Amino acid sequence: PMLKNIRFKSLLKAVFALGLVFTLVFGQADSALAARGGGRIGGGSFRMPRTTAPAPRTRAPGGYGGYGGGFGFPFLLPIFGFGGFGGIFGLLLFIGVANFLVRALGSIANRDDGEDYGYSSSSNPPVSVAKLQVGLLADARSLQADLNRIAETADTGTSEGLAQLLQESTLSLLRHPDYWVYAAVDQNQTRLISAEQEFNRLTLAERSKFSEETLSNVNSRLQKSAVKADLTGDGQGQPGEYIVATLVVATYGKVNLPTIQDSQDLRRALSQLGAIASDQLIAIEVLWTPQRTGETLTADEMIAEYPQLTLV
Repeated sequence: PMLKNIRFKSLLKAVFALGLVFTLVFGQADSALAARGGGRIGGGSFRMPRTTAPAPRTRAPGGYGGYGGGFGFPFLLPIFGFGGFGGIFGLLLFIGVANFLVRALGSIANRDDGEDYGYSSSSNPPVSVAKLQVGLLADARSLQADLNRIAETADTGTSEGLAQLLQESTLSLLRHPDYWVYAAVDQNQTRLISAEQEFNRLTLAERSKFSEETLSNVNSRLQKSAVKADLTGDGQGQPGEYIVATLVVATYGKVNLPTIQDSQDLRRALSQLGAIASDQLIAIEVLWTPQRTGETLTADEMIAEYPQLTLV
């Protein structure tokens, strides 16, 4: 009987320990999965740029190819006779060579001008896709209010509106330097044909961290969650509570953002993104979490969801 009691107590202890392990593991998993809602603003298009078709070369009646224009060699031959053949042929040859040189030089000039602005003469120009992410102390609650306001008023259906969205978003982040804690940059140089895939990869990775998108304005489609904001707290961010804002931008040409090592690098990166012109901007998305005023991310959530961020 005593031996049976000992075995029963040992079995009971094992079951209790196993239950404790399951409770801790699944309790942490539930906590990690309890992600906050997020906001999303943006738009853009990755359609191939329009190319101007070359004007068709016209052939004058009786003309000599495309070089003679109105000088018809067979038409002039009877007039000038064989004695004038050398002179008119030389003139036509000179006009043809001059026309070729003008076209060639013009093509080179256009190609050089395009390269200065990051374009090429092809329909698949170079494109930069960059992600800048900032982790702020939860005391920067006015950032949530700024982004919520921008989301409800931004014109995300035009290139000018998207450029304004980029400027306002970077300005909003630049106004909170005292609350910057973490930051990171991810950027790639690619071509237009593959830029959309890279852009979607970066945005989907961030959107997947939200439990839901509680406020969204993408390509002029505004959506709001019916769930009300959690205002049960005291309205003051506690140590270890954070807000994360992410900018994902696709633009023609090269954008070389600095590697973020301190706050000065972050300031330069934000200023550089905010200065992108509307005719260079292809697409942009601004994402932030939590979106609802009164909610914040804990330090454990930051470590779990944003391990790439570095201290600034």
